[in-house]
Parts: sequence; C-alpha cells; structure tokens
Amino acid sequence: MNRKIDVEALCHEKGLRITEQRRVIAQVLSDATDHPDVEELHKRSAAIDPGISIATVYRTVRLFEEAGILERHDFGDGRARYEAAPESHHDHLIDVETGNVIEFVDPELEQLQKIIAEKLGFRLVDHRMELYGVSLDRKN
Repeated sequence: MNRKIDVEALCHEKGLRITEQRRVIAQVLSDATDHPDVEELHKRSAAIDPGISIATVYRTVRLFEEAGILERHDFGDGRARYEAAPESHHDHLIDVETGNVIEFVDPELEQLQKIIAEKLGFRLVDHRMELYGVSLDRKN
C-alpha cells in the first residue's frame, strides 16, 4: 500500500501549534514509506535541520501520538515504530528475517474477523492484525 498522509495538515486539524522543528518532523513522517523508529526519524529530520535533537523527536512523536496523528507499532523487534494514522484500515505482515513491513488489506479476512466476533457475542469495533513470517523465496 502506498499512501501519503499530510501529517502537518493533521496537526492543524487537531489544533497543534507547529514549530519549525515539528514541521520538519511532520514532513519526514509524511514522506516515510516505511515504519521508522525514533532514531531513524531523528536521523532523517537532522539531515534537514541539524538543530533537531533526539529529545525533540521523542517529545514530538509523543505529542503526535497522544493527538491521534501517529500510530505506534511494536513489530517484535524491540523498537517502537511509527506511521501516520491511516485514513483507512490496513494490516501488517512483518518479515522476521529482514524487518520489512508489508501493509495489506484483505476483504475476506476483514469479513471473517467480524464473523468470529459475532460468534463470540461481540460487534467488532476495531482491530489490529500483525502477521509474522519468512519469505517462501528465501533459501535456507
């Protein structure tokens, strides 16, 4: 899935004050095609504005997460990784050997999850799915 979310616009919608450093961090997040951790966000942001400290990135990420602008993920590699809050739902498949994260949507799977919830006496209101695997193409 290739989507671009305007994080700065989301900040404006949520009424967050946008400093120049927050603007750089928001742009880096908007441009990300992966799920970077704070260290990677700092590296990319500092390449644009060398004055951005790792502490500023941590504070900004926390602020954006609390405002519902960012989603935090733990893909089992010991690092909190982030993506702009998606406009539409998607799930993740994580390659445990490379750490690559593949986003996907499967309508059949979505329907099955609703059916399972109903069988258990619930109406599904939200979910998060992360699948972990190794490539079938990789030689051992």
